[in-house]
Amino acid sequence: MSRPVLPSRHDWLLRWFTWYCRTFYIPKSFTSLRLARASHVVTTPHEIPLVVVCNHPSWWDPVVCAALSARWPDRTSYAPMDVRALKAYPMFGRLGFFPVEPGSVASARAFLETGSVILSTPGTLLWITAQGEFADPRRRPLELRSGLGHLLRRCERCVIVPLAIEYTFWNERLPEALVCFGEPLEVTDGKALSAADWTSKITRSLLSTMDALAALAIKRDPAEFETIVAGRTGVGGVYDWLRQIMSWCRGRRFVAGHDEGRSQV
Repeated sequence: MSRPVLPSRHDWLLRWFTWYCRTFYIPKSFTSLRLARASHVVTTPHEIPLVVVCNHPSWWDPVVCAALSARWPDRTSYAPMDVRALKAYPMFGRLGFFPVEPGSVASARAFLETGSVILSTPGTLLWITAQGEFADPRRRPLELRSGLGHLLRRCERCVIVPLAIEYTFWNERLPEALVCFGEPLEVTDGKALSAADWTSKITRSLLSTMDALAALAIKRDPAEFETIVAGRTGVGGVYDWLRQIMSWCRGRRFVAGHDEGRSQV
């Protein structure tokens, strides 16, 4: 039997994909990607692996996580992905994603073996959407699959970082992508807790982070967030072109965003 190895990853391709997401893809599709200022700052020594555990509200999650991975430029990112999605988007197989098949015992075993290699390698970053399927961020109770808990039982040391993600409409045509990092959980001995206890502990931590982000989303206050990627504002097309002409005729500065430009229409 072959010994498990790190998933395939082309660093140059990942750098291009991250650049493309931050420079074109996200700005084209969202008003902004915003990080809650209430987020916990993660300062973990490079030799200790990180595990970012996030909820799974949308197809956009890998793109958002790719953009956020730039916050850890010295770490090597990996992530499991449903085997059907990986077949539909084979490029992800060259970006550090590795296949998992829900309900398959063989796939669960492969996940544990691959995950163990990742968490025993210094400088790694494992991204996991632990719900295992798309789920509305308001759905309760929050249910995480047990795979991560079993993986932690094999882990000597790592740091778990909960990440809440939401996509919501505020005052612009395009939605906001909102994220918040919760308080990190340090794992110093994976065998200290059972797989079920680890899953329960991570669930509580992620749920608290999701609730905090939900409260900020409801407030609709950009000042509560740091803009990671600025996107498009305004309506666009002919309407914004006419608004711009009207602003020039009135001697005013044209602002495409509705919050600042509402009095100019």
